[in-house]
Amino acid sequence: MKYITIKNAAKLLHVTPLTLRNWDKRGILRPYRHPINNYRFYRLDQIESFLRQLELSKTKQTKRKMDLF
Repeated sequence: MKYITIKNAAKLLHVTPLTLRNWDKRGILRPYRHPINNYRFYRLDQIESFLRQLELSKTKQTKRKMDLF
């Protein structure tokens, strides 16, 4: 299991670290917290899974738009 920092996770997802903090508050993408300093860390497989879900939702939206025409 590989963990990455909030900065690196933000780069992979093409969002800002602030966006990831907001997603954490809203429960969209939950990080793991370091027990001593409470820093946010994300598992790499968690980020990959989230990206796959985003791609699937984009594909579904595209299909819906095509159905309208």
